[in-house]
Amino acid sequence: MKKHLLLAIAIFTVFTSHAQSTVDDEQLGAWYMYFFTKSFENSRFGIQGDYQFRYWDFGSDKEQLLLRTGFTYNPLNTNILLTAGYGFISSGEFGESRENIVEHRVYQEALIPQKFGGRIYLTHRFRFEQRWVDNQDTRTRYRYNIFMNIPLNRSKLEKKAVYLALYNELFINGQKSIGDGRTVEYFDRNRTYLGLGYGLRDNLRMQVGWMNQTVDRFSKAQAQLSLHHSF
Repeated sequence: MKKHLLLAIAIFTVFTSHAQSTVDDEQLGAWYMYFFTKSFENSRFGIQGDYQFRYWDFGSDKEQLLLRTGFTYNPLNTNILLTAGYGFISSGEFGESRENIVEHRVYQEALIPQKFGGRIYLTHRFRFEQRWVDNQDTRTRYRYNIFMNIPLNRSKLEKKAVYLALYNELFINGQKSIGDGRTVEYFDRNRTYLGLGYGLRDNLRMQVGWMNQTVDRFSKAQAQLSLHHSF
């Protein structure tokens, strides 16, 4: 009798633990973000980065803390921006668990901006990442993002400009094995974003939007509030 009771308790514990970690894909999350770029005076070099606070809900259940900074270089006679940088990521479990997984990440990227019709701003971003995640083998990932900003009341993304902001980003894993017999799919995730922006200054913009993120296990919507600063 005692063995059956212990077995029942163990099964219940495993079941409830799994249930608590299952993501509620109908719950709206929120990401709060700050992006910056700075060019050094009389130089083709600069820095850029982003600091993001991501929540499964609107501010009490941490999904991720992401801190990322890189050095930039603008090749002569081009408008391309090359970056090499480092990111620190602390990821939390959904629900009441306070367990965290830490990731250190090195990345290289190329930003290629374009402009169409005098007011459609298009940017392609190609990014390659090397990732060191707790208790996993070294991993790599490829990312492609296409951004589109369309001013509605101005021809430029300047002070008092209201603009439509859209992007779609695809993530592809570089390998399936991540150690200890665990595997992942080559497809990692896809993000689709729609937002509205406003120029607070010529070099400072604010965006409010909605992003849907699809991974192999679920698809979840996130509200986003972001500041975009160049100086």
